[in-house]
Amino acid sequence: MAAITPDPPRHSVPGFGPRAAFWVTAWRIVKAKPSRLVGLGIIALFTWMGIFGPMLYPANLPIDPNAIYAAPSWHFWLGTDFEGTSNLALVVTGARYVLFAALMAAVFTVVIGTGVGLISGYYMGAADGILMRVTDFFLTIPGFPLLVVLSTVWNFGQPVAMGFVLGITGWGALARAVRSQTLSLRERGFIEAARGMGLPWYHIVFREILPNMGPYIAMNLLVSVTGAIYAEVGLFYLGVVPFHVNNWGVMLNLAVFTGGAMESPQALPYLLSPLAAILILTLGVVLFLDALDEIFNPRLREAS
Repeated sequence: MAAITPDPPRHSVPGFGPRAAFWVTAWRIVKAKPSRLVGLGIIALFTWMGIFGPMLYPANLPIDPNAIYAAPSWHFWLGTDFEGTSNLALVVTGARYVLFAALMAAVFTVVIGTGVGLISGYYMGAADGILMRVTDFFLTIPGFPLLVVLSTVWNFGQPVAMGFVLGITGWGALARAVRSQTLSLRERGFIEAARGMGLPWYHIVFREILPNMGPYIAMNLLVSVTGAIYAEVGLFYLGVVPFHVNNWGVMLNLAVFTGGAMESPQALPYLLSPLAAILILTLGVVLFLDALDEIFNPRLREAS
């Protein structure tokens, strides 16, 4: 009688350990489609801009009165603003605040939403009732108007502060989703077995339940970054946050309310530069999410 060979692990590559095999498999999935490589490249480019961009340009960008609203050219790839400053330099230097604040917002959103959802779904009972009523409250209040009100009493000048406020207003939907998955997982056989073995709750939650939701949480983290970018750029565009930092929202505000971008065709490159950066970054996230979905879902690989 032939021996029964067990199914290979989810990420199994001959000659590699489980962890290395995961990254090898992930890279093969990413490079399988050009669109995924484009998405990864866009994310890498903006990450590079956020880390090294301000090092490429001086803290006080040079002003050239003779190049006000210059058209895109070899010298000014994206044209200039109403002071003669390179739009490309403004986009690059503004990326650090935008991306760091958005990343902080996504981290706070995931940590709060995951924590509330896990506690609510695992313990149920009174804890579930209280936490879900709090979650419902945050789901029903209008997020962006609340941010506008909070910006009048809270200093959003630091990206961590901005990220924290964005995070505490946007975790409700994730908490609901994590709770639902936790309720489903806690009835599985391996969780019942862990309880029967007398394992402590933190082992069950962090070693058994949470890893099974890791792919969903990782994808939600990436999506939350783009949502936070829209929110913070909107706040700066409305002018409710002091303009002591350069970012894409400030560019949009100055382009519309100071630079006359809605009236002068020459000013359009100044208006379109930050919009293009936001749209391109969002496109990169969407394209790369397709790869993440297949990396974390082996059924998609089997069907393709």
